[in-house]
Amino acid sequence: MGSRADDEGTDVTIYRKPLTDTVHADTPTGAPEQLLALLDQLGFERRTLPTPGPVYVWHEAPAHLDEDAKKQLATHAVPWLHKAGYVVRIDDDVWDAAAYTDAATAVRDHGAPAPPLAVPAMGRPAGTRRR
Repeated sequence: MGSRADDEGTDVTIYRKPLTDTVHADTPTGAPEQLLALLDQLGFERRTLPTPGPVYVWHEAPAHLDEDAKKQLATHAVPWLHKAGYVVRIDDDVWDAAAYTDAATAVRDHGAPAPPLAVPAMGRPAGTRRR
C-alpha cells in the first residue's frame, strides 16, 4: 500500500477520491513533518492509518466544506507548497484558477500561509497537470 505521491514521484498529489466528494492531499510514505504541518496549516485535516509496516498519513479537505470550497482549499495550497520547495500535482477537477491567482498574490504579499477566506482556520495559523 502506498500513496499516489509515492506512485507519481511528487511531494504532494491533490485529487478527488474516485466515486466520492473527498479531496485528498497525498504525501509520500515517510514525508517530513514540516510538509505534513504545512498541509495542516493550509486547512487540510490529517488522517493516519497504522499498519504492521509504516504508518500511512494523508490529508483531506474538511468534509463539511461544499465542493467549491474544497476546490478553493486545494488550489490555494499549491503556491504555498511551491514556495516551500515542494513538487505538487493537482487534478483538473479540483483546480480553481481564481483561487490560485488569489493565493499566488498572497504568497507574494505575505509571509505565512493560511487557508483561503472561504475556509475557516479552525484553530490553525482554502486530464491532470503538474503545477
